[in-house]
Amino acid sequence: MATRSPRDAVITGIGLISPLAEGVADHVRLLTGEALPQPGIDAESFAPYPFHPLVEVDLSLQIPKRDQRQMETWQRYGTYAAGLALADAGLAGNEAVLSEAGLIVAAGGGERDPEVDGAILEGMANAGDRDAFLNERLMSDLRPTLFLAQLTNLLAGNISIVHHVTGSSRSFMGEELAGAMALQTAMRQIGAGQGDVFLVGGAYSAGRPDMLLYFACGDYLLEGSEVPPVWQRGGGRGGLVCGSMGAFLVIEAREHAQKRGARIYARLEDVVADRGSREDASALRARAARQTARLEELAGDAPIGLLSGASGAAGALALERAMIDELSARREVYVRGCATMIGHGLEAQVPACVALAAAALKEKTFYRPFDESGFEKPAVTAPDRIAVTGWGHWRGESLAVIAADD
Repeated sequence: MATRSPRDAVITGIGLISPLAEGVADHVRLLTGEALPQPGIDAESFAPYPFHPLVEVDLSLQIPKRDQRQMETWQRYGTYAAGLALADAGLAGNEAVLSEAGLIVAAGGGERDPEVDGAILEGMANAGDRDAFLNERLMSDLRPTLFLAQLTNLLAGNISIVHHVTGSSRSFMGEELAGAMALQTAMRQIGAGQGDVFLVGGAYSAGRPDMLLYFACGDYLLEGSEVPPVWQRGGGRGGLVCGSMGAFLVIEAREHAQKRGARIYARLEDVVADRGSREDASALRARAARQTARLEELAGDAPIGLLSGASGAAGALALERAMIDELSARREVYVRGCATMIGHGLEAQVPACVALAAAALKEKTFYRPFDESGFEKPAVTAPDRIAVTGWGHWRGESLAVIAADD
């Protein structure tokens, strides 16, 4: 066990909603039970591309209906999960703490108008001068308010309004890596004494035609009504199945958490966030080596749990699996592919996996294999340290290390 510091970043609250369950306790119960749970699948709405819709959630329990009307779907999911995290940490309604709490959000772009986008794409097919046509339609068809609706920091604004988190605010945009950098920033600011309490997380709505179009154009999406475990995908490039989710964590300085008698789930030990071209194989191997070296430095000789944020996109999946295979050849590693159970939530994926890691460590348990093909081995013992990987579907590689705190 590492030496404790008053400025350790500890997780004291978890808010998690996904295609599998609402609340972290139900996630742990389902993922450690005798029978392997199955997330819901919608294979019809955007056939041939399936996605995992959110479980049924009464959003009015955390968000007044009048406030819901001004939010896009993904913002509702995030604001709801943020409320769960604050309640779980015992901070809901604590104005003295919330007025000083920092808010760090991993956010994507706002939802677009699919009818306008479709009309523009259809018109471009027959336009003589596509650039001129596109410019004209963008000037005449898009409402000025649409650009405001797409601001990434609107999720942070809505959380501040609804839950009164009114300290510093920062939003990261950049797919999977944004979630890791949000966590990294909170940990570093706590360590530097620049804040004592942070609400950190992200959200994603899987049933977005604009995002599904983006992924389909890149040939990233799995096709068909059958959704195999994430490690069994990867024919061609397709294999990504989006999942709706909201995941927020309350992260505090240890001294602050102890002073108010808060329950500590686990310690956020380190976050490594890298980015660079994947075309440069040697540079990519160096980034992977830095991550595994840091993980092994922290873990010593103990077994490691690894919750992978792998999306299922074939290229990234092969790269991450090679890294895991190399690590597993040296030591005991229990791998679980989170996308098998909750789908892929882009900016929210790393926070969601960290939430699952912290909950497992608090309960001194680990999750049963999500994939019964043999790659995911049953855990002989519950690990006291869990790694979370966040290798993006086309760029960005991250590793978070979460350690037991008791």
